[in-house]
Amino acid sequence: MPHPLVRRVVACAAALPALLLTAAPAYTQMTPDPGPELDRRAAAVEAKVVAWRRDFHQHPELSNREVRTAGIVAEHLRRLGLEVRTGVAHTGVVAVLRGARPGPVVALRADMDALPVTERVDVPFASKVRTRFNGQEVGVMHACGHDAHTAILMGVAEVLAGMRAELGGTVKFIFQPAEEGAPAGEEGGAALMIREGVLRDPAPAAIFGLHVGVIPQLVGTVLYRPAGLMAASDWLRIVVRGRQTHGALPWAGVDPIVVGAQLVTALQTIASRQVDLTTAPAVVTIGSFQGGVRNNIIPDSVVMLGTVRSFDAAMQADIHRRIRRTAELTAQAAGASATVEITPMTPVTHNDPALTERMLATLRRVAGAEQVKLSPVTTGAEDFAFYQQQVPGMFFFLGIVPPGQDLAGVAPNHSPHFTLDEAALSVGVRALAHLAVDYLAGR
Repeated sequence: MPHPLVRRVVACAAALPALLLTAAPAYTQMTPDPGPELDRRAAAVEAKVVAWRRDFHQHPELSNREVRTAGIVAEHLRRLGLEVRTGVAHTGVVAVLRGARPGPVVALRADMDALPVTERVDVPFASKVRTRFNGQEVGVMHACGHDAHTAILMGVAEVLAGMRAELGGTVKFIFQPAEEGAPAGEEGGAALMIREGVLRDPAPAAIFGLHVGVIPQLVGTVLYRPAGLMAASDWLRIVVRGRQTHGALPWAGVDPIVVGAQLVTALQTIASRQVDLTTAPAVVTIGSFQGGVRNNIIPDSVVMLGTVRSFDAAMQADIHRRIRRTAELTAQAAGASATVEITPMTPVTHNDPALTERMLATLRRVAGAEQVKLSPVTTGAEDFAFYQQQVPGMFFFLGIVPPGQDLAGVAPNHSPHFTLDEAALSVGVRALAHLAVDYLAGR
């Protein structure tokens, strides 16, 4: 007679096929490839995405003023049956799509704001909007492509809402204002959204975002990079104070314009001659020089505004010290004085290496392996970085240049001539939709 332990093992073995068959239906429901259905739905919404993008492009709104844009977004999300919260960080919209089955939470983000740029692109939906910015009358244009980002994420929401029954987990859609920076005296952007709870209730385990253009690539190309992708950005303000005098008698005062001009040149030697650029790239730029009101009056002071870009924390701190020393001693040598303010704006856009490696197969499946390329670092900055400080995140670039166009002649983001091939929009919808579904499914 067999030993009792042997009989027990044999009985368990006999029961195993039945147990596996019992579990099979639930397992089967989770494993079918959702890719074809995602692509079908993305194709069905493509015309809407193009129409939304053109509408937003024709009616751009500056940072923290995206009232019309947010209203259209919120109305669309409510029609899809999502849980919608508005007024986050002034005009932000956050929506939650809960799948039919439990699972993790993933977030997708798009920015909505435009720039104070007068459009020079000849298209029927070109912006004619004008407003006041920093006391000046300016044109308003989606010169950075945020109109495309918003339209793409609206399309993704429609695609995924139609597949709610197949989703195991939750998708959080974040439509963010003021990525370009809040107006003077205001707060805004990703940092404020985080403080107002955008990453809570429910808390995402990962976040994805994209940006059109940035590095010129043909339409459909996807650029990715693990770790540091975009630079940290610091806001720089230098006030040089001299002593006002007649323009014909410069020796009777101290000319802050001459000192400021010397300082502009001296600051360029910090990146080019004083820090080790083999460690990481760095940029110091003066973008505004304001001083004086009349041709024959040497003013009392000038104000210089600029930006500092870096990828390494130690180098960033070293550059800050060198800017202060250069400004103060250059001014002192001429009998003037200089006050330096440096305000950190955004940290490095740092893609979580493990998440990036895991989701790379998704991007290759969507765009084609030959179309997914390693991106060089770029000294542009992105406040998506604030989300990445809280949860693992992945940010990538989407090519928008029409086939056959010379990449060297492409107008960059923030140019009044910036434009895009709208064929890229469907690639963006598919990329974000597949990333969300694959992440939720543990692929």
